[in-house]
Amino acid sequence: MTERNITAAATAARVLETEATALRRLAAEMPEDFEPLVARILTLRGRVIVSGIGKSGHIARKIAATLASTGTPALFVHPAEASHGDLGMIGAEDACLLISNSGETSELSDIITYSRRFSIPLIAISGRADSTLMRAADLRLLLPDAPEACPIGMAPTTSTTMTLALGDALAVALMEARGFAAERFHDFHPGGKLGAQMMRADQLMHTGEALPLVPEDTGMGETLLVMTSKGFGIAAVTDAEGRLAGIVTDGDLRRNMALLMAHTAGQIATRNPVTIGPGTLAAEALAILNARKISVLVVVDDDRRPIGVLHIHDLLRRGVA
Repeated sequence: MTERNITAAATAARVLETEATALRRLAAEMPEDFEPLVARILTLRGRVIVSGIGKSGHIARKIAATLASTGTPALFVHPAEASHGDLGMIGAEDACLLISNSGETSELSDIITYSRRFSIPLIAISGRADSTLMRAADLRLLLPDAPEACPIGMAPTTSTTMTLALGDALAVALMEARGFAAERFHDFHPGGKLGAQMMRADQLMHTGEALPLVPEDTGMGETLLVMTSKGFGIAAVTDAEGRLAGIVTDGDLRRNMALLMAHTAGQIATRNPVTIGPGTLAAEALAILNARKISVLVVVDDDRRPIGVLHIHDLLRRGVA
């Protein structure tokens, strides 16, 4: 490693430690208005309108996106565009969350005035308690007085990291307060790998005639035909009431090869196999398959009746892995 790389690494470590120290301080000195803010947003009938300019604007966009994707309707409004007609995007039942480390960002003045004129709740995130923005706000999230991580102490680094983390904390607190479930998260994230991971077993499983089902008293000759024709490498063995009694796998066949054809499916089957319910998330199903080193799961209902089969290839084809 060269001296230049060592210096760069040392710089990076210093920046990360500076920002980590600020985050630890923020956690220890949570703004007094944080809990009242969560309570206020939970009763909000409209959206959280988030705004900021420059680096704070980038952070504001991310906070708005995180809120919206976790159950809190939110929208980023650019302050310059707000001054040229986009104030009309802010409704009487909304709340405005404005971000400015100095609290003196002139571009936010029209949104501040608009919120005061129409009694729209105003929330401020700032590093200065006595700033114009903080004095105008109804709820105030004051950032600790922590140094920026850049060598000249001016580039937004530590302050934007704290703001971003505070936005994440707000989104998660609201998620927990709402009881926001994984199923709703999938509703907001249907695309890509994350969307695939959040799919449920009943959206991916094979059903009906595709199921390799055999009663317990089925001879192994017929059982082998079912295993071969259905193509999953298993047979799900059911009892007299139609409940899952066990499964016959390739491993069971090898272990009983000597007298295989003299037995029934029930005599060969592995009892109490691992199963999943129809609401199991695809990511959870994949974790079970990997942990058990198996390739197929039988999906059962509340009465342990087989209703589907999920193969690892089904998950891979949908991009879960």
